[in-house]
Amino acid sequence: MIARLERDINSRKTNYFHHKPHYFAFFGLLVLFVLILLFAGLIGFTFENAGYAAISIVLVGSLVGSLINIPLYKVKAVVPLAHEESVRWFGLTYRVPRVSYEETYTQVAVNVGGAVIPTAMSVYLMAISSLYGVLLCLVGVLVVTIVTYLVARPVKGVGIVTPTFVAPIAAAVAALVLFPSQPGIIAYVSGTLGTLIGADLLNLRKIPELGAPVASIGGAGTFDGVFLTGIIAVILATF
Repeated sequence: MIARLERDINSRKTNYFHHKPHYFAFFGLLVLFVLILLFAGLIGFTFENAGYAAISIVLVGSLVGSLINIPLYKVKAVVPLAHEESVRWFGLTYRVPRVSYEETYTQVAVNVGGAVIPTAMSVYLMAISSLYGVLLCLVGVLVVTIVTYLVARPVKGVGIVTPTFVAPIAAAVAALVLFPSQPGIIAYVSGTLGTLIGADLLNLRKIPELGAPVASIGGAGTFDGVFLTGIIAVILATF
């Protein structure tokens, strides 16, 4: 989701992984597990029209693409800087906290693995679906958007954050209610687009207030939700 890079003294890097290495390894194991299900023939008919190879590329591409952010534009931001001053009065020294504000900018970017690839896949899945299927997907997107927007929170210096499992669970529940016989596509589309809209796009106006050096749409904060939505959607297709 809208995410924060660690500040670099000389530059603002846009390509990075927003978690520690063991998180990347964990996500990699999840992808491996799903690929095993896929090629063992345990994935249901839901995703057959999309192509098993395409699903594999999307899952692996989403994980690898999480390292890449495409810069879009810059916005002015104000960063609070706390420091301490000493004041002497009648021979006594008092410590006085001061806060000054530095005018800087935030680089707004879009994450390849958390936004570009999942969005492209969602559009493709809707394109190969019936009109009824598309309408169900849009209803699911609306539900997840509302849920995600309600739980999203701005964090100074970090960005907009959401609980990791809220969006995937909301997408899974919406899909099972709307189309219990084949919930996979609805879960993927509603979870992906609903998370990006509810957490990132509807909160773009808050970016200048957060003082984050880099804000990545689909990056840390929302990437987890989007990525796990894809995993859960494929697992749902096995039942």
